[in-house]
Amino acid sequence: MSKTNYSYIGISFIILVFGIIFIPKIIDRISNKDIIREESRSQDITTDTPETSDLAYLNINGEPKKVPEFRFTDQNGQTITNNDYEGKVYIVEFFFTTCPTICPKMNKNLVQIQNSFTDFKNFGVASFTINPDYDTVEVLKAYADKYGIKNPNWHLLTGDKDTIYQLANVGFNIYVGQNPDVAGGFEHSGNFALIDKKGFIRSRIVKGNPLIFYNGMISESEQLDDQGQEQQISMLKEDIKKLLNE
Repeated sequence: MSKTNYSYIGISFIILVFGIIFIPKIIDRISNKDIIREESRSQDITTDTPETSDLAYLNINGEPKKVPEFRFTDQNGQTITNNDYEGKVYIVEFFFTTCPTICPKMNKNLVQIQNSFTDFKNFGVASFTINPDYDTVEVLKAYADKYGIKNPNWHLLTGDKDTIYQLANVGFNIYVGQNPDVAGGFEHSGNFALIDKKGFIRSRIVKGNPLIFYNGMISESEQLDDQGQEQQISMLKEDIKKLLNE
C-alpha cells in the first residue's frame, strides 16, 4: 500500500475521532442553550424597533395637523399644557358637565376605554369644557368622581372660553358653539380626535379615505344608533393599540 493511501487513512481516522468526541458536545451546548447570541456575528441586529401603523394623518393644506399649544387648568387645579401629553397616545373631546344629551354617552364610552387601557401609563384623555364659566375646578372634580375617571393622564380642562372655542374650531376642526335654542344652551360635535405620541391627529382609512374623527356617542353594547350608524368605539380601541405600539 502506498504512502498516499496511508495518509488518506490517517486523515479519515482523525476526522472520525473528531466527530465522535466533539460533535455531540456541540449539539449538547446548543440543546442546553449554552451558545448564546454574543457568540454570533449578528449580535448587533435587533428586531425590537417600534412599528409604524397604517393610520393616516389629518392633513391641512398639505401638512400633517399637529395639536396646537394649549394651557389650561384641570380638575385637580393643576396647569396642564400640550407638553404634558408628549410621548402619550390620547383622545380629545369637547363637552360640558351640564350637557343633557350626548356628553353622558361620550364620557361613559371614554370611561370604558379608560378601563381597557389601565396597564398603559402612556395613554390619556383631554376633555375640554365648552362652558368654563360654570365648569370650575371643583365642578370638574365632582364630575370626574361621578363618572369614575381615574386615569392620571385624563385631564378635564377649563380656562378662557374664547381660547377653548378657538382650540376646538380651528385647532382640532371639531365644532363647538353656544346656542340658547338647544338643550343645555351649547352645541358641539360628539366626535373624538385621536392623537399620537408626537402630537399629530391620526385616524384609520375607511374605504380609501381617512375617517378623521371617531363617533363617541354610540357604545359597543349598542352597536347601532337610531339612524343605523355603527359604533366606532371598537375601532378606536384598536387604533389606540396601534399608536401605543409605534
